[in-house]
Amino acid sequence: MIPQETIQLIIETARIEEVVGEFVSLKRRGVNLLGNCPFHNEKTPSFTVSPAKGIYKCFGCGAAGNSVKFLMEHEQYNYPEALRYLAKKYQIEVDEEEQTPEQQKATTERESLYHVSEFAKDYFATTLWEDPKGKAIGLSYLRERGLSDQLIKKFELGYSPNEWTAFSDYAQTNSYPLSSLEKTGLTILKENNKVFDRFKGRVMFPIHNLSGRVIGFGGRILSNEKNAAKYLNSPESEIYNKSKVLYGIYFARQAILKLDNCLLVEGYTDVISLHQSGIENVVASSGTSLTTDQIKLIKRFTSNITILYDGDPAGIKASFRGIDMILEQGMNVKIVLFPEGEDPDSFSRKHSAGEVSTFIEKEADDFIRFKTKLLQEEAANDPVKRGELIKEIVQSVSIIPDEIMRSVYVKECSLLMDIPEQALINDLNKRLKKNDKDFRSIPSPIAPSATKEQTQVDQIKQQIRKTPLDFQEENLIRMLLTFGTKSFEYRFRENESEDESVIDVNVAQFIVEQLEDDSLGFLNPIYQKIYNAYKDGVQTEKLPTHLTFIHHSDDAIVQVAVDLLSSPYSLSENWLNKERIHVITEEELLLQAANNSVLSFKQRKLEQEIHELQLNLKDAPEDESEKIILLILKKQNIQKLISERLGRIVLK
Repeated sequence: MIPQETIQLIIETARIEEVVGEFVSLKRRGVNLLGNCPFHNEKTPSFTVSPAKGIYKCFGCGAAGNSVKFLMEHEQYNYPEALRYLAKKYQIEVDEEEQTPEQQKATTERESLYHVSEFAKDYFATTLWEDPKGKAIGLSYLRERGLSDQLIKKFELGYSPNEWTAFSDYAQTNSYPLSSLEKTGLTILKENNKVFDRFKGRVMFPIHNLSGRVIGFGGRILSNEKNAAKYLNSPESEIYNKSKVLYGIYFARQAILKLDNCLLVEGYTDVISLHQSGIENVVASSGTSLTTDQIKLIKRFTSNITILYDGDPAGIKASFRGIDMILEQGMNVKIVLFPEGEDPDSFSRKHSAGEVSTFIEKEADDFIRFKTKLLQEEAANDPVKRGELIKEIVQSVSIIPDEIMRSVYVKECSLLMDIPEQALINDLNKRLKKNDKDFRSIPSPIAPSATKEQTQVDQIKQQIRKTPLDFQEENLIRMLLTFGTKSFEYRFRENESEDESVIDVNVAQFIVEQLEDDSLGFLNPIYQKIYNAYKDGVQTEKLPTHLTFIHHSDDAIVQVAVDLLSSPYSLSENWLNKERIHVITEEELLLQAANNSVLSFKQRKLEQEIHELQLNLKDAPEDESEKIILLILKKQNIQKLISERLGRIVLK
């Protein structure tokens, strides 16, 4: 258990923009930050982060919450794990009891896989640094590759002993069940119940997810076994899906955000060697073909990708499909080709950090130029091959979603290939027309989670039909959450003969006193709970703030609080700074805003009560009818007085 005072410290310390910013590329938009929602697929950013309020809200799919909820939703953490993550991030010491073996067994299967992977990472690292064979074989190999001890520790590299069951035996003696070891792929179990370690005799590269948790491994063999694969990866599991993971993303995400560019390489050592050269905005596809999910993962942080290739033309041509997939996502692609026989790893080991950086910056070429140069060498003077080359390049251009970028590339291609621009435009338009036809006949591919979320949102919207009273209740709670603790000058006279008195009244006190005078409450139970908290705060003189509800234990209250505190719009600072136009805000007219909110609420309450009385009148006995009519007239008179104070005209 984490002590309550520690939980409070973690919540108060965590900054929503820093937590979300580790997973989503955010750009300043007025007082808020804006980015593409990580919970559903979208092209136009609708995911808003409010540093002042400590909340996030997507106006597309409805996802909303605080720092802890973001981690729980995005990283599939439970509540304690999200708190531990934040505590580690902000260097807050958490004193809690260690889990017993019995408690470990009681955790969920998914969590057990995380625990096993973390345990394996520590075991491999300890073997590398402390075991004689680990130091002689694994550590010496890494040092021979030019990797510093600091970098080896940063990437948590390790060594798996060249023994059949060394790791599996050690894990089981530490209460990790064979079933979990098998599900992570660390242990292989044959039909005859024979057990052996998948990664025996290999240098180990832990694969981290975005939050730094180990989800899988890559292992490089160091022996000369002819039939053994040079590199071996963990099989897919409940926590490891290779098509959705990029090696090094955890260590690269901040540099990618800062430099607004992601370098994409092929292997583990390419990533680490570039880090050795001071280049940290680099990730690897880990030897697999680039996938749409991996591209979208990069797009969370930047729209710019620079692909680093070795000098193998056949391998480069095979990767053209990956480039087209990047273009389809509306991203910008550049290519760097290393000299023949070199790759990012070998080049980094032979050159200084400055030389590596200069080379990448100087050699980065636009994908159209790169692809044209490469294919022109094949086409030479063959007109047929040359025509095929042009069509292939136009095909790549046709999948770019941005019309302006397509026009730019067509013009560039025309100059490079010495082809009339109009001929390229004609071919491009044919392809675009065909693409449009295909798109209309085939539904747009949307991630299952996004479809489910959007369906749920649509269902909720269909089920909820807000009445005028619903809107007034909502507005009053919004006033309490937004301005509850803020004060304004309230002027009044005890009687006509006395001078005007002035006192400071906070919004919560004003609203509570106005509603309690008439014994009014809320039909919405969540609104009533929030109102009760403010009513108690007024009585005890310890008012809650919006943070009380953003970090509430009741998820329904959190959702309501975030929804009411969020707005897709914000006032531009340019109105005052550039245009010298001062726009009067609601906060500057607190008394008027609070008073109008209360009066509008009372008016809607009266309207509802009058409607109910009118319905009762139809079936009321004659002796009761006169009383009901008088009561209706009384309430209508009060309603009229309220309308006059609001400056409204009652039409019915």
